Amino acid sequence: MIILDDVAKSYPTRHGRHQVFRDINLSIAKGEKVGILGRNGAGKSTLVRIIGGAETPTRGQVIRRMTVSWPLAFSGAFQHSLTGYDNLRFICRVYGVNPEEKIEAVQDFAELGKYLWEPIRTYSAGMRARLGFAVSMAIEFDCFLIDEVTAVGDARFRDRCHEELYVKRADRAMIMVSHDANYVRDHCHKAGVLAGGRLHMFDDLDEAYAYYTAHATE
Repeated sequence: MIILDDVAKSYPTRHGRHQVFRDINLSIAKGEKVGILGRNGAGKSTLVRIIGGAETPTRGQVIRRMTVSWPLAFSGAFQHSLTGYDNLRFICRVYGVNPEEKIEAVQDFAELGKYLWEPIRTYSAGMRARLGFAVSMAIEFDCFLIDEVTAVGDARFRDRCHEELYVKRADRAMIMVSHDANYVRDHCHKAGVLAGGRLHMFDDLDEAYAYYTAHATE
C-alpha cells in the first residue's frame, strides 16, 4: 500500500510562497488503478514525483509499503553524453538488476539497433521516448507511476505501450495523472481531481469527470 498523509507542497517565489496543493490524503492498495485529473499547472506531475520520491513534500509524509516506479518514460534522468546501453546499465545497477538479462527486451521494444550503443544526445525525440519506456519496463515494480506516457509516439508505439503496461502488468497498482478524462476512464478504478490546491477523490468515474469539468479552470 501507498499512503499519502496530509501531503502539501509549496515553492518560494519572488512574491512569496506558492502553494501547489495541501492536505492531500490518499491510499493506493496493490492492484488498484487510481487516476488524477487536473488542468495544466494544477500540480499533477509534482504530486506524482512526490509519490515516487523524486521530490519531498513541504509538509506531510508518503508511506510506501510496495515498490514504486519513477514516472514512466521520463527520460530527463538519462545522461545524454552516455550511450543508451550505458544508461540501461546504470539504472539496472541502481535497482540490483543484471542489465545483460534485460538488453534483449530493451532492444526489441526500443528498436534502436546499433544506436543503442550511441550517445543519447544523438537520438531523436521518438528514439528517446522508445528507450525511456523500454528501460521503464526493464525494472518490475508493485506500483507504476504514469504521467501521460502513452500520449507520445505514433499509433503503433502507443499500442505496444498499452500491451506492455496495461495487459502484461494488469495486476500492478497504477497511479495515472492526466488532463484527459477519457484516458482515466479507460484504465482506472477511481479518480481524483486536483483543483484549487486540493485533491477531491471519487469512487464513481462519472462523478469525477463532472467535477473536473466544472472546476477545470481552478
